[in-house]
Amino acid sequence: MSAYLIVDVDDIIEYLEAQNASLNLPEVAAALRLSASLASGLSSPNELSAIAVADWSRLNRPNKDGINVQQVFSSNNYDMFSVIERRFMVDALLAHYFPIDADSTIDELILVSSKPDFAQLTRRVNLGPQARVRFWADVAPAVQKGIIFQPLESILGMQSKTLALYIDFENITISLNEQGYIVDLDILINAFKRHAERYGQVVHIAAYAPWGQRGSLPPILDAQGREISDEVPSRLAVASIDPVFSLPGKNSADLRIAKDVLAKSSGPNSPDFIIIASGDRDFNDIYNTLRARGKQVVVWGVRGSTSRILENNISIHLEYIDDFVPLRRHKELLGIYTEAITDPEVEPDLRPSQWDSVVLQFDYLKANYPEIPITHDTLSQRLVDIHVATNIDRAKDLLEQAINIGILRESRSSDALTLEPDHPIVSRTRLIRDHIVYRVSNTLAVRQWDYVNYGFLLKGIAMDEELSGPGINVDDNWRSEWIDFFVREGILVRELIPHRHNPDDLVPVIRVPDRPVGVNFKPPEVEVSDETIEAMIKRIIVSVEQFTSFRKFAWCPLGSLHKRLRPYDIGAAFQKAVETLEEREGLIVKEYPNPQSDFMTKGVSLNLDSPFVIAVLEQRNNFIMALISLYEKRIPITVDAIEQVTGLHDEELELWVSIMELENVLNPVPGHQNLYSLFRTHHTVSLVARDQTTSTAEGAFWENE
Repeated sequence: MSAYLIVDVDDIIEYLEAQNASLNLPEVAAALRLSASLASGLSSPNELSAIAVADWSRLNRPNKDGINVQQVFSSNNYDMFSVIERRFMVDALLAHYFPIDADSTIDELILVSSKPDFAQLTRRVNLGPQARVRFWADVAPAVQKGIIFQPLESILGMQSKTLALYIDFENITISLNEQGYIVDLDILINAFKRHAERYGQVVHIAAYAPWGQRGSLPPILDAQGREISDEVPSRLAVASIDPVFSLPGKNSADLRIAKDVLAKSSGPNSPDFIIIASGDRDFNDIYNTLRARGKQVVVWGVRGSTSRILENNISIHLEYIDDFVPLRRHKELLGIYTEAITDPEVEPDLRPSQWDSVVLQFDYLKANYPEIPITHDTLSQRLVDIHVATNIDRAKDLLEQAINIGILRESRSSDALTLEPDHPIVSRTRLIRDHIVYRVSNTLAVRQWDYVNYGFLLKGIAMDEELSGPGINVDDNWRSEWIDFFVREGILVRELIPHRHNPDDLVPVIRVPDRPVGVNFKPPEVEVSDETIEAMIKRIIVSVEQFTSFRKFAWCPLGSLHKRLRPYDIGAAFQKAVETLEEREGLIVKEYPNPQSDFMTKGVSLNLDSPFVIAVLEQRNNFIMALISLYEKRIPITVDAIEQVTGLHDEELELWVSIMELENVLNPVPGHQNLYSLFRTHHTVSLVARDQTTSTAEGAFWENE
């Protein structure tokens, strides 16, 4: 069996220096060779081909600690391979140890390096059919297919050192945003945890910010470019990072962090390393205290936003986040978002965000001040006024990112802003707003309520077939988030009122503001034809009559009737049909005593003496008699057969077939298109059959039209 261990000595030295590791170099060299032989399944380390690669002309004399690196590896039976220029390293190794014309294959290849050039060896050596390739490094190689990655610290047993990481999340995110960087939460979490592990075993991570305080943080994104500021605490918790609440402003977070750091840095089990991610000068005294307690102090700041006092403090090890986190600039936002929404493998999740606030508040200004251009200053001030942002600077940062992502456009000749109506965020925000707010206002108007029960509204939104699309109207959590979001934006009002059955319990309800904010948030007016209203009138009459007749009630609940006919309620056709029927004195709408409750219920009842109601019910009866005729003659009940026996055509025929389906008189036969079965024992069918005969239906169906 051929097994190779190739150690990038320069990288190992850099790694140990960065770790402040307690292991010395001789121990590392021995541990690598022993671990490699065990991983390869060799009976002895002597069977392993161990190669130490470096520019040995630089490392052939003692270093500042008095260690001769070349002697260390040589004494541990490494083959000393010298490469003066690193760019030729891979080619030199291949030529010397793995020539192309060699017949032998490699069964085990272990590479110890975090440098990307080492990965080229895995593609160019002659590997056996069952060969294994391992990478021992502090970070996984870029190409991991078929490669076994193991963290170097686990191989060397360096986890005896412990650390705690304290993140001043507000300070860091604002600093990154001010320096023009996108705050990508996924990238930030992964990079912070990975970089912290270089110092030892992580025993505690906490992030401090005014969680839940709207507008206190800059926009926080995920890998798909979605704005997820409201989700940050839960995402941190999932990543085993404790989200600790602090009031807005740097003093609150500083005091809380200082208190926790001092409390947890004393005692026998306190961490060896303390990492504080903050560029604030107020921590300088804390660092000196930690050093006095024998702690190794590491500070993570943002270049350009870190205090000069910290940069000059020799008692700490200062690192810049922008050096070890793969940050991206604001100008890349549009490309990131475009790539995400066009990626078929990305599952959209359209939750409310600060981008949606920009859209809604732009619409507010446009509606209320149509003659005044919307500028950076006016829109920024509006965002501050409704607490989307805590101050003008945060608001302008948000607008700058909205411009970068393509939501807003700047005028070339002035400071005026315009909204891009075709942008996916703009169109989806308006779609969701219009449908949800319209549903509230329409329900209040139709049922003449003062408010809508929160749970009732959730059910109503779930039934909205037009509010659909990828990531839209997915569940009650989604609907609740958007309702609460519109409440925060001032578009809806949420109140707690006493429960009607138990006044001691308060239940949430939703209503529209007394003075509505912004645009008249109704969907574009749908033209409702007289024919549509007349069709709805017939549906109402038939449904109410069947309900009251079957249940022996004098009235039908208005809410139940609206729910039943909602699929046909185009452009408020239901409301207009009810009003029209009231004008014709065919329908009575009022409060009725509810036998199942102590409270009154809004309901409707038919005026059975109304000539108009009598005519519609006569049409229904004749249609049912025609169906009975087909049934008794054993003629398949199809649309064509119904047309022939009734003489109805087109829209009128389609309407009555639809009414009969809704009322369960006709039922489609599974697997047969346009074929129906008649519910012969249906309550209404039985009544009609008893009162009339088949002969009166044929040839005289529509004489009452």
